[in-house]
Amino acid sequence: MRLLILSVGMALFGFSGLLQANDWPQWQGLHRDAISQETGLMKTWPSDGPELAWRVTELGGGDSTPSIADGRIFGMSNRGEDEVVWALSEKNGEPLWVSKLGPAYDQDMPQSKEGPGCTPTVDGKLLFVMGMAGNVACLNVEDGSIVWQRDLKEDFGGTIPRWSYRESPLIDGEKMIVTPGGNKATIVALDKSTGKTLWQTKTQEEEAQPEAAPMREEPREGPPRGEGRSRGRRGFGRGGPRPDAAYASAIAIDFEGQRQYVQLTAKALVGVAADDGELLWKYDRPANAMGINCSTPVYHDGLVFAASAYGNGGGAVKLNKSDDGTIEAEEVYFTSNMQNHHGGMVVVDGALYGANGGNGGGFLACLDYQTGDVLWRERSAQKGALAMADGLLYLRTEDGTVLLIEPSKEEYVEKGRFEQPDRTDSPAWAHPVIANGKLYIRDHDLLLCYDVATK
Repeated sequence: MRLLILSVGMALFGFSGLLQANDWPQWQGLHRDAISQETGLMKTWPSDGPELAWRVTELGGGDSTPSIADGRIFGMSNRGEDEVVWALSEKNGEPLWVSKLGPAYDQDMPQSKEGPGCTPTVDGKLLFVMGMAGNVACLNVEDGSIVWQRDLKEDFGGTIPRWSYRESPLIDGEKMIVTPGGNKATIVALDKSTGKTLWQTKTQEEEAQPEAAPMREEPREGPPRGEGRSRGRRGFGRGGPRPDAAYASAIAIDFEGQRQYVQLTAKALVGVAADDGELLWKYDRPANAMGINCSTPVYHDGLVFAASAYGNGGGAVKLNKSDDGTIEAEEVYFTSNMQNHHGGMVVVDGALYGANGGNGGGFLACLDYQTGDVLWRERSAQKGALAMADGLLYLRTEDGTVLLIEPSKEEYVEKGRFEQPDRTDSPAWAHPVIANGKLYIRDHDLLLCYDVATK
């Protein structure tokens, strides 16, 4: 089995500091919708693709998609016995610093065990990451020094998912949102400056669970602890309970004057109140029976959409608020034609684009976002990860081919493609990133930077 794995203002995710308009400071870009605001990019590519500006190697293993902010590139890797966070110069890829987060986690499953999948989140002078075993940390952007750390397993009773933690932290104002998935805390909010617990959410099913061991309330300060490879505690797949944490990352939305965090857990798509973590609503169908749910939810034109693979599909709900203040998620449609594995989805002009398919492969599909009707499917655009910039879609397929596609409800329109050089033998799961006229493609140890600005 193979695995891995809203357009609003900048204030939506609380970013501050020296961010540039065309930076990509977190998972799926500035607004967590996989859409860059950048313009002035190439509208077609030559037959051999855009020009390679620079390349760096020796990054270490991992599917961590880079983030870019204020002239720096950030990512995560396993290097030998260590799990590390690193920073490079955006200008030429020159190494700036490397910080050890903790011991490398020895994942049982072979797929994507090479290293972490978290995309670091940049907020001003702070950087936020999550390691494979649930080591959540805040670092200084300038030098990589660790400000504080929390452990999702020890502090919140979290159960490490089968393919380890793969979430990218959400920063919203003063809060950091992550998903321990334990029997006491499905989702938690931490103070981003101190790491202290602000609130934690548990579902009704979790309330019936036996009492867990006392959980640590305070963050750890200073350098990482522990030496050697950490095996951690297994749950799902080892006779223990299935964790609520899956592999998706949360988004923030506003509905009827209330801020919410929306997350696709192992069991359901849920919305929780931003001020206190109260569970507001949930919708089960986008979560597959195996709990392997990877794609970030989408909020657009009044609908919340989420999808998963493994024979499942995607569903859209409309949120309705009752007179008593309760919120109901009303299903608008469910479709098996968007079994999005972990390549993400993009909504453009009322159309939903994403790869439809799981372990057996798949291809790009275009659906009507309001109805779920299939508008077209294209087998020459194989399953992969999706991003958008300057009105065009960038698809990085799992075999390493990179495609440029013009969004169209009527037909598939390809504007260029090229083959990534020096491919590893692992599936190409790190998502493409477009920032400041450059396209970034990561393949574990290798980072390629292409010039895609109009000449």
